[in-house]
Amino acid sequence: MTTSDASGRGPERWTQSTVYRDMWVDPDDDPREAADEAVDERGILLGYLNHYRLTLEMKCADLDAEQLARRSVPPSTMSLLGLVRHLAEGERHVRRVMAGEDAPKLYCTEEDRDGDWNGAVADPAVVEDAWRQWRTEVELTDEFVAGVADLGTMNAGASDLGPDGADLQLRDMLVAQIAEYARHCGHADLLRERIDGRVGQ
Repeated sequence: MTTSDASGRGPERWTQSTVYRDMWVDPDDDPREAADEAVDERGILLGYLNHYRLTLEMKCADLDAEQLARRSVPPSTMSLLGLVRHLAEGERHVRRVMAGEDAPKLYCTEEDRDGDWNGAVADPAVVEDAWRQWRTEVELTDEFVAGVADLGTMNAGASDLGPDGADLQLRDMLVAQIAEYARHCGHADLLRERIDGRVGQ
């Protein structure tokens, strides 16, 4: 997985397209296209998940703390920094539900159920924490999934499907993660365009 530095900026190579001015990299150099083509269900699911994780990083590349924390439009509290925090919570949720781990929420509390969004303030320390937490949770999700041979393995913890929870296969959880990232990468497109007009990739 590609990482961002403490400021939240991504690798410089993502900002030097010579073909299209609004793209991060030339199409032939897109890191999301570097993986071998998947031939089985696991590879396809993990390939899509990694694609959207990389897209999130690319959409946040080369922005300072103020830009990352900039809200969309009132009354929304959505920001790119909030997205990173929110998706870190989502990655953590995988282990809580599927592995039954004791993994309390990172930012959300009973007092502030939207703490992932509300706490996304223009502070370099908050940005550094968000990226660190997100990268850590991504790695832990990947380690858990790699350790489960059967995608039909059921959840060991309580799921949040319906009022009483529900049985959930690991493949279902991965599809849910892909859908969550895809939805929020769409938000990231609009948030980034509003910051500096950039719309590519």
